Amino acid sequence: MNERALRWARDYGVYVAVAVLLLFNVLFTPYFLDAANFRTQLVQVTPIVIVSLGMALVIGTQGIDLSVGSVMSLAAALVVLYLGYGALPALLAALVGGAVFGAAGGALVAYVGVQPIVATLALLVGVRGVANVLVPQLVEFRNPDLIALGSSAVLGVPVIVLIAAALTLVMTFLVRRTTFGRQVVAIGGNRAASELSGLPVKRVLLTVYVISGLLAALAGVLATARLQASDPTSLGLFMELSAITAVVVGGTPLTGGRIRVLSTVMGALLMQLLSATLIKHNLPQSWTQMVQAVIILAAVYATRERGTR
Repeated sequence: MNERALRWARDYGVYVAVAVLLLFNVLFTPYFLDAANFRTQLVQVTPIVIVSLGMALVIGTQGIDLSVGSVMSLAAALVVLYLGYGALPALLAALVGGAVFGAAGGALVAYVGVQPIVATLALLVGVRGVANVLVPQLVEFRNPDLIALGSSAVLGVPVIVLIAAALTLVMTFLVRRTTFGRQVVAIGGNRAASELSGLPVKRVLLTVYVISGLLAALAGVLATARLQASDPTSLGLFMELSAITAVVVGGTPLTGGRIRVLSTVMGALLMQLLSATLIKHNLPQSWTQMVQAVIILAAVYATRERGTR
């Protein structure tokens, strides 16, 4: 495949794939255009989108954050533990927990020099352990404010979807229009050169992991609010894989130096649509996994070509 075709596939392939899937479903999937179906698909993909936004920042620095699913479970545990004080204190407790463990991962990477995959793998195991100690089993709740956060809508659009859309806009602005965003991209492109040029590399890396932890915690809170129950033993399982997939399929290279926010969101939507399409046509889950594997390999190949030219 020539360079121009690779560049086009990297920049627009995920949008074309989503459009093709939508057209297929419109033509061949019964009731696909029902408003309830669109609402369901958007609600299901929202946590993945929110976590993927933070993951895109981390991968943009040539890092990885495997702890995001465990941070979601911790947030679910902290929410029910502090819910007696009200929905807002419970939300703040969950976000603080996510930020603390995000900072722990960032400190290990930036200041101790631990490889990102090793540092966040340790947190993946440890943080879920903490969550399971705090809340060892499923706990239902009846707090009306938290339930409203997960179930209410504005003009028919779920609030959690609007939150994800707002975060997408904020992250797009952060990456494209701020000094911090430019520093993140520069560090991912060449960390050594960034240090020599005087960029605050360690501080930026720490901030990136804190943001990832915050977004993962928020996703955990929203998922818990939607389910009206906290289950740290299962919430967020394999979320790190879903987020990495969305980022890679969206065209952000694992080698860092580039962050594609909107394409990351489309990558998450693509994986959700693909899974839903195969399920609606009575195909086994194994087909979804195989097709996703092919898409991931193709996306990695396209971004790899960019890095080697």
